[in-house]
Amino acid sequence: MMTERHGKRRRQVQTRIKEMTNSGEITCFTFRHVPGKTFSFTENKDNCDFLMKWGMKDTLKIQLFSFDQAFQSYQYKTLINSFFNNPTIISNLEICSANGWSRLGQKASKVDIEIVPCTLLSMEFFDRLKENGVIYESGRLYKCFDEYYENFAISDELRKMLLLEESDNYNLYSPSEKEEFLFCLLKHLCLGGKVCQFEDDFGPYEDMVKKLYKELVCAQKVPDSQQPRIVSSVYKVTAYDEDDTMIYPSDAAHIQTFAYLVVDPLKHYITVLYHCFC
Repeated sequence: MMTERHGKRRRQVQTRIKEMTNSGEITCFTFRHVPGKTFSFTENKDNCDFLMKWGMKDTLKIQLFSFDQAFQSYQYKTLINSFFNNPTIISNLEICSANGWSRLGQKASKVDIEIVPCTLLSMEFFDRLKENGVIYESGRLYKCFDEYYENFAISDELRKMLLLEESDNYNLYSPSEKEEFLFCLLKHLCLGGKVCQFEDDFGPYEDMVKKLYKELVCAQKVPDSQQPRIVSSVYKVTAYDEDDTMIYPSDAAHIQTFAYLVVDPLKHYITVLYHCFC
C-alpha cells in the first residue's frame, strides 16, 4: 500500500515542471487535457461549411488544456516552456501534416514566444474597410486585377491589403493594430488553406471571426464601468528540438501555419488554436 502510494506521488511529481519565478518562488504547473470540450466554431454545420470552402476544415483544430496554478502575465515564459515539456501535452497536443493528424510526441528544447495583443472588444475595428474602398457599404468586396503572392491568388482589395505592401490600403491599419489578435484571425480566415474558395462578400469572414474570437477570448465585467475588459493573454508559439529544427506547429514555416495559446487566468485554461497549411 505504501509502495503504491509513493509510486503515485512520484508520478504526480514527475508531471510537474518546476521553475523559478521573478519573486524567487517555485511555480509548479500541472497540465491536463480536456478532451470532452467541444467548440461550436469547428462543430457547427454552417461554420464547417465555410471552413471546408476555405480549405481549413481538415487542417484547423482547437484543443483545451487546464493547469492547476495561479497565473500572472509575467510568468508566461515559465508557463509555455513548461507546457511544451510536459508529458500530458506531448502525448495529446495534435499536429497536422500532409499525412494527416498526429501527436507532438517530443519535448521542445526551445520555444519562440510572441505576445499577441488582445484588447479589442468590438467588430467596429473593421468599419474603416468600408470607408476606404476595401468593401462596399453592402458588404461586397472591391475587386482588383488578379495578382499572385506566394501561394495566394489576389482578386480583391481585402486580400491585397493583407498581403501586398504596394496596396493603397496596406497602411490602413498601423503595425500595432495588425498585431491585434482580432486582426490576425481575420487575416488567417481570409487567406484560408491550400485549396481555398474566396468569398465575394465580407459578411462570412466578419461573422466567423466574431464567433471564433468570442469562443477563444474571455472578457470580464469591470466594477463601475459599462465596458468589460479582456482577461485572456494570447501567445503565438513556435517550438524547436535540440537540433534547432522546427517541430511545432509544423516542420516548415508559413504565414498560414500557426499556433496560438490563449491563456484564461480565471478558469486556468489554455486554448490552442492551430492550423497547418498542408
